[in-house]
Amino acid sequence: MSASSSQPGTTTKPDLDIQPRLLPPFHVILENDEFHSMEFVIDTLRKVLGVSIERAYQLMMTAHESGQAIIWTGPKEVAELKYEQVIGFHEKRSDGRDLGPLGCRIEPAV
Repeated sequence: MSASSSQPGTTTKPDLDIQPRLLPPFHVILENDEFHSMEFVIDTLRKVLGVSIERAYQLMMTAHESGQAIIWTGPKEVAELKYEQVIGFHEKRSDGRDLGPLGCRIEPAV
């Protein structure tokens, strides 16, 4: 009898199919903004997301018309990075005023 055979009358636990638990995705949401120029918003979205002018314009218009736009969805760590990048850009006007960052937030994608 080999050492790997089980004794009669004993039960063995079945192998459990353990799957890693996936974290929920997060949305990066651009909020409507009446202060920053359209050009600034489009340039920021293009730099942060690497999207075309047309796509950046669509996202900006969605935020303008509905109050917000989901601009990116994915893992929380990357969503936090995208958020930090968006708020890292500040529009400075020719008169020296700093309008600060765009309105942006992250939240779980439910």
